[in-house]
Amino acid sequence: MSSKVHPNAAAALHGVLHDGMTIMAGGFGLSGNPENCIEAIRAAAVRNLTVISNNCGADGLGLWVLLNAGQIRKMISSYVGENKLFEQLYLSDDLELELNPQGTLAERIRAGGAGIPAFYTRTGVGTVVAEGKETREFDGHLYVMERALTADLAIVKAWKGDPEGNLVFRKTARNFNPVMATAGRVTVAEVEHLVPAGGLDPDAIHTPGIYVTRIFQGQDYKKPIERVTTRPRPHATPAQG
Repeated sequence: MSSKVHPNAAAALHGVLHDGMTIMAGGFGLSGNPENCIEAIRAAAVRNLTVISNNCGADGLGLWVLLNAGQIRKMISSYVGENKLFEQLYLSDDLELELNPQGTLAERIRAGGAGIPAFYTRTGVGTVVAEGKETREFDGHLYVMERALTADLAIVKAWKGDPEGNLVFRKTARNFNPVMATAGRVTVAEVEHLVPAGGLDPDAIHTPGIYVTRIFQGQDYKKPIERVTTRPRPHATPAQG
């Protein structure tokens, strides 16, 4: 068995967690959240964390549990979303927030994984997003410079993985997870199905194992939905004779 494989989240995160670290957490809303890793971080009680994630969970779910436990000092994200606690802590100055346009956040993470220190984008020019940042004109248009993002630890969740850390994501869970896997100094992946070596179609692999430091098969996935919205089924029209 590969030395990358661990029995559970606590084992996979052993020796990695410490106060004041920066963590990237995959997911979009609650889709693709590394649920087991988040719970293990909560149990480890590390504090003063900077967390890079699209959002911070929803009330009672996902990264919210770390926020509620007072473990997060700063969020770097793009969306407050269905999270009243996130809003309250920010407005009361109890949480530092670096808000990014969503595409800019994704590109900052991708750049970090690719070893690109910074890039220019037109998004945010002339708004508070550009305050204090270098700007430059290209071809008659003004651009703002954004710095790349990396983290001490990236926690990601995939559908399938193998002992070498190769990962396959399923549907919308393939959101921030693949780029974050490349940008962590240590990347821990939890998967729904850990298959034997050779059990993945090479052409279907989304994240090569070279980026993954540790992997484990997760359990008890809840896969909650932030807000279930439905509409009444239309009444059937009687067949015309």
